[in-house]
Amino acid sequence: MITTSTLLDQLTTLSLGGFKQSLLLQCEDTKYTTLSFEERVFHLFEAEINQRQDKRIKRMLALACLKDKTASLEQIQYLPQRKLDKSLILSLANGDFVNKNQNILITGATGTGKSFLGQALARRCITLGHNTKYYRVTSLLEEIKTARLDGSYTKTLAKISKFKLLLLDDFGVTPLKGDEINDLFEVIEDRMFNGSIIITAQLPIKDWHSYLGNETIADAMMDRLIHTAHKVELKGPSMREILAGS
Repeated sequence: MITTSTLLDQLTTLSLGGFKQSLLLQCEDTKYTTLSFEERVFHLFEAEINQRQDKRIKRMLALACLKDKTASLEQIQYLPQRKLDKSLILSLANGDFVNKNQNILITGATGTGKSFLGQALARRCITLGHNTKYYRVTSLLEEIKTARLDGSYTKTLAKISKFKLLLLDDFGVTPLKGDEINDLFEVIEDRMFNGSIIITAQLPIKDWHSYLGNETIADAMMDRLIHTAHKVELKGPSMREILAGS
């Protein structure tokens, strides 16, 4: 005779944790006895699928290395001082901009919440299944510089290319040196038909071209960044000041 214990052992062997937990629940909850065989099996498989999706999202969140692990769209405050278009943020929250290889450019003064907004959008995209990576621009360029020196340049760019969404935080904070503008262009060029970028910057978009310096590369980079990009300019004082006064 096949017992529940035998089934649980088999599920453990097959690493079907969600299925196993759901089966235990069905054994304990008498309401499931009113369901048809097909309905009960459906709930078992649904539990397994949901558990696998949860594990995948956790792995993707860990790999993304978001600086703020708690950032979420639900925490965004649409205060009048911020001039933040809620309808735009909600439209971006469906992640369709990633499917269309579009970019998001978030600008504003220090403390206005650029990085938080970028990470909240990135986190939402991860829950939608888009593999994502967070970089401070200086850290990204340092990683590529190191790869040039140790001979892993091509491999490093290929690794970065695998992410469907890149979040580049603090663009324009420090001057670009040596090969850095070329390295940044390589990353952005690859995104044009292969993924999307969220960029946060204190520097207004109108000043990006002159910041990049090299006119030829700047023209090409700006064309790729701004073409079909969604622009979010955060206004008002620092969020710390706003919250302190509320």
